[in-house]
Amino acid sequence: MSEVKFFSSEWADEVRAALTAGPSAEAREGKLQEYWDFFEMIKGLYPASWALGCRSLPAELGKGPAYLFVQWNGGTVTDCRIIGPDDPLDATYVLRMDYADWKALHDGYDAQRTVMYRKILLEDGKLLEFFKTAYFFVESLAVIGRAPAYYPELAVR
Repeated sequence: MSEVKFFSSEWADEVRAALTAGPSAEAREGKLQEYWDFFEMIKGLYPASWALGCRSLPAELGKGPAYLFVQWNGGTVTDCRIIGPDDPLDATYVLRMDYADWKALHDGYDAQRTVMYRKILLEDGKLLEFFKTAYFFVESLAVIGRAPAYYPELAVR
């Protein structure tokens, strides 16, 4: 089990490294090369930022709303950090999902289904512009979900 806590600054560093490395060879095997060519084209042009939030974050991971901020520019992640409840939330797209859905993504739940079944919701940003690059986002979300992290169990209420 990883000692890196989910939604910690160390986890954000793991996410940055994972996004820099990109989708694994195993992930790439199941799709046509043209798909990955399109992915790489979008990645190279992508100038936006994401604030990926977590609802119902366990108390041991922090207080209030937290977001993973990811800034893209020229095919590179130029910033990747945790934004706390007192930090300004300034991103091109703000999305959030429940803690249980983050954990499911980490445990192998499909990133495409996470988006398609509305487990992660766009809360701020231009919807049409966001979905023009949905494949890039989905593949990046899958990479984020595979970043090593410790997810504490939720207390039963």
